Amino acid sequence: MKRNPEVEELIKRAIWWVAGAVLAGVAVTLLAGCPARSAAGLPIINVQIEGHRVRAEVASSTEERTRGLMYRRDLGENEGMLFVYEDKSQLSFWMKNTFVPLSIAFLDDDGRIVHIADMAPQSTKSHKSPVAVRYALEVNRGWFTKQGLTEGARVEFTLPDPSK
Repeated sequence: MKRNPEVEELIKRAIWWVAGAVLAGVAVTLLAGCPARSAAGLPIINVQIEGHRVRAEVASSTEERTRGLMYRRDLGENEGMLFVYEDKSQLSFWMKNTFVPLSIAFLDDDGRIVHIADMAPQSTKSHKSPVAVRYALEVNRGWFTKQGLTEGARVEFTLPDPSK
């Protein structure tokens, strides 16, 4: 049988293309179960509030919640941080070492906003939830007002699987 270099080259390219496609498919399958991560290494989820979307980093450990958005110089327009606590309590937040002006919404277990507060950068003034809650969402100051969102608005999100 006579060898045809052009056909052999086409076969090699086809094999490389198929191998690349298979590897890409494997990578997508493996990564599909992993949540997106922020530069700080926190999982990122989509939070829906009455038709508005926030891309939120999830702070669920004591260390993550303590650091929060400290030392950040900016925050995207529809970005924020969702603070998640194991138990309900009257939460209290301040802005020490936080340079971005923020608004915070305290959320009950049903996902309803029970209180919204505007917070000034680098302030040690405490902002407390009026009742015991498990969640708080920080966004750029004025974001809730700009969207027309007030107490009672419904917030929906799915927390990432902690095992991933």
